[in-house]
Amino acid sequence: MSNRSRLVRNIQPAPRSTPRTQQKGSRLVKGVVAGVSALALTFSGLGYASVGRIGAEVTGTGNLELGGGGGIKHGDAKDGATDILLVGSDSRSDAQGNRLTPEEIDMLHAGDEENDNTDTIMLIRVPNDGSSATAISLPRDTYIHDPEHGNMKINGVYKAHKDEREMELRGEGRTDETYIESEGKDAGRRGLIQAVSNLTGITVDHYAEIGLLGFVLFTDAVGGVDVCLNEATYDEYSGADFTAGYQTLGGPQALAFVRQRHGLPRGDLDRIVRQQAFMASLVQKVLSSNTLTNPSKLTELAEAARRSVIIDKDWDIISFATQLQNLAGGNVRFDTIPVTSVDGVGDYGESIITVDPDEVKRFFESLLGTKDNPNPHAGENAAPVTSDVNVTVLNASQVAGLAGAVGGWLRDENYHVTTVTNAQEGLYFTSQVVAPTADDPAAKEIAEKLGNLPITTSPTLDAGSVVVVTAGDYVGPQSTNAFEEQDTGTDVVGQPGEAVEDSLSPTITAEGNRPQCVN
Repeated sequence: MSNRSRLVRNIQPAPRSTPRTQQKGSRLVKGVVAGVSALALTFSGLGYASVGRIGAEVTGTGNLELGGGGGIKHGDAKDGATDILLVGSDSRSDAQGNRLTPEEIDMLHAGDEENDNTDTIMLIRVPNDGSSATAISLPRDTYIHDPEHGNMKINGVYKAHKDEREMELRGEGRTDETYIESEGKDAGRRGLIQAVSNLTGITVDHYAEIGLLGFVLFTDAVGGVDVCLNEATYDEYSGADFTAGYQTLGGPQALAFVRQRHGLPRGDLDRIVRQQAFMASLVQKVLSSNTLTNPSKLTELAEAARRSVIIDKDWDIISFATQLQNLAGGNVRFDTIPVTSVDGVGDYGESIITVDPDEVKRFFESLLGTKDNPNPHAGENAAPVTSDVNVTVLNASQVAGLAGAVGGWLRDENYHVTTVTNAQEGLYFTSQVVAPTADDPAAKEIAEKLGNLPITTSPTLDAGSVVVVTAGDYVGPQSTNAFEEQDTGTDVVGQPGEAVEDSLSPTITAEGNRPQCVN
């Protein structure tokens, strides 16, 4: 790869009413959570000695007001799942608070400016029954309302709460900067946990955080990670400079790979897909026998955890390993919350991603099952003959949550629903099932179950794929529930931009011998 110099952007913060709500543009790494994602999702492949060894190296933090360990520690989650909030931090310090060396900062191409934004936020639900674990990405520019700090991007919540707590302590006459920093960080974590919970409706059971150095260390510890690109790419801002096709990336290269969003067809959403593809490949690499039986690699993983990973003190890693003993790499799926636009405008003119909070909550309910209403078909062997078909559900109606409700119903019927999102405006006007051919058996079966919907064909659809369109005329399963649940008001924050088009993200899993190709 060429060694072109990177351009450095000087992004000014949005105007603000008080210092504590300042949101700075970040020149730093996006997506450093991959290492801890692999750590969290691969303890199942490690022996107890290795789990204890790595777990003992991880820094713990308390007072985070978490949900209590899901169904493992306290048994309060009816669906037997542990919900983990994974956060990528832009900190220039390690997990012990030590400043990174100039050589390490230079290796990261991150600059010297300290930044407390959390530019990667992910919820992972790990079930207790051995079924598929799901990792859900929350875009960093998602615009939300914080009760204490007003409307803001979700990646700025941590900093806002941290700064406020530090200001309070200094106002009380505190002078111990180590104490102030520690208290401030915990306040930031609590604020972010609450913001994610408010948006998703999920009670967070555990918290994990990784610094940007950890991303590099975890990647190098496993001997690099394989990725695949559909097209060659070059980006001056992130330092990304890659050829098309399969390639193995070391730590600093991997950082540029998951950081790039300029020049990608869908910007930040494609960057998230890259993160997910990279994490899936990293999970597969860690689960491989070459990693798990190599003492030197385990030593490097333990050192990476020591220097970069922070988890809540109540997380019982051994119990978590027991929960994961039946989870394999192929049972890990990645997805992204539904968004209403990617070019919205915030209160101060900043570029934002808008979401419908009600739709996000319904998305989690349909995808994961809620703690109050777990999937009634969990554990049953009632899979239809066409259960291996990838089903996409599109909402072409004015009823918020209709596609989510239908998608959840299809999942309860054991169909493989990969995507639930809005249809491109003006593309569909009636409910239908779209298939590669008119005699597609999966399309026929699904159309019948959804109230004998008409079947249309699209030659661009891959074999083994079906699209369900729910429009204003839909009267099949879940139509009544969706209308009853519809909120006539709006909780959308910010000014939405163009509606997100029907450009579906690939389904990312950690199975297979080769990485999935992405933009």
